[in-house]
Amino acid sequence: MRVLGIGALIAGVPMAALVLLAAMGRAPVGPVLLAVGVTLLAALVMALLWSRDLDVVAESLRQVGANEQLTQPLREPILPGMQRLRHDTERLARLVTAQSALVEQLRRVDGTVVERLPDPLIVLAADRSVRRANSAARAAFGTDTPAVLRHPDLRGAIDRAFASGMPQTAEVTLPVPVPREVHAAVVPMDPPMADGGQAVVVLSDRTRERAVERTRADFVANVSHELRTPLASLIGFIDTLRGPAADDPPAQQRFLGIMAEQAARMNRLIDDLLSLSRIELIEHQAPADIVELRDLVSRLVAGFEPRVKQRTVSLDVRMPDELPPVTGDSDQLTQVLQNLLDNAVKYGPAGGTVRLEIAVASPGAQWPARPGVVVVVADQGAGIPRAHLPRLTERFYRVDAGRSRAAGGTGLGLAIVKHIVNRHRGQLLIESEEGAGTTVSVWLPQAAPRAAAAD
Repeated sequence: MRVLGIGALIAGVPMAALVLLAAMGRAPVGPVLLAVGVTLLAALVMALLWSRDLDVVAESLRQVGANEQLTQPLREPILPGMQRLRHDTERLARLVTAQSALVEQLRRVDGTVVERLPDPLIVLAADRSVRRANSAARAAFGTDTPAVLRHPDLRGAIDRAFASGMPQTAEVTLPVPVPREVHAAVVPMDPPMADGGQAVVVLSDRTRERAVERTRADFVANVSHELRTPLASLIGFIDTLRGPAADDPPAQQRFLGIMAEQAARMNRLIDDLLSLSRIELIEHQAPADIVELRDLVSRLVAGFEPRVKQRTVSLDVRMPDELPPVTGDSDQLTQVLQNLLDNAVKYGPAGGTVRLEIAVASPGAQWPARPGVVVVVADQGAGIPRAHLPRLTERFYRVDAGRSRAAGGTGLGLAIVKHIVNRHRGQLLIESEEGAGTTVSVWLPQAAPRAAAAD
């Protein structure tokens, strides 16, 4: 139909003129009919050429419109005008292809930059749904990214950013798995990103910075409080040695012994404060090493033998032959067991028994449902009144301050244990009854099975 229409348009004028002359008797009928036939044939050929060339150019334009790579047509246009039009179309296609390649490259670069940012970054759509999250966000929050965005303070910042079109910030405290302090920045994107994202949420973990600030303040307060007594003793004995006891050798020896004990106490106190500060700085970062508790306990028990003999205490160690490894920090887990065994030996009766038991945890109401290992340290001491149990892991909290200082305690051992257990995403349970001893249990998550080595 298109070919006939073009042919009719081309042949219409001359044919009409010849037919009019024939009707007026001014032209022979035979030549008229011949001319009409030739004209129709020429018109048909011209129409076919136009149709063919239009199909070629139309295909080129279709590929340009579909943003496809322009392919070489099977046949070149014949008409000069169509050739020029096709060449212009090819230039347009090359330009569009180059621009499309540039846009795709920029999109890949944008995705790579977002993915490799060290801070968690979340891209939101107009309906506040998560369009994508980078690797840092997936590592920090896993599949709980939408749950993080439901925090009231962060949700308020997101709503303000969408409403005002201006960047908004919020300070967010995330309670699980350990308390973390996060600075959130919400930046609206106008125009939207290539994937349709209309806002970017950047979450910067400020837990370490806040912990450093608190540690500095706590350290000054604690040191000034706890070191005042031993320092006062040292100053008093020094004055005594310079004055009344200057010529009394027996008194000098006695005072020097007391001064050595006070200096050792200050040294232990500073060591524990520094240790606690270091643990608190990295408490929000879960350890990733695999620890074999059997080897760790064997080394620890061997190192504890002199202390056990000094107190004439027997150490009852119970471990199964097959014990799964745990995910943890070997040095910190050693510190946990040292503190627990030291307390048990220190506050248990001379000649008594301290039990160290390690077993695979039985899931239930007491421990989490996921696989884990339980470490139990029990003594036969005087026990602790129930009212004191909730506060035992506080800094410098002592049930009997005089007895604790006399035994060489700093009041920081269980606080250190608590923070190490928190960093390991474990659980600490202290059970005690007056006259029946104290039992401290630590649950630690079992390490995931190692992937089988490739053949």
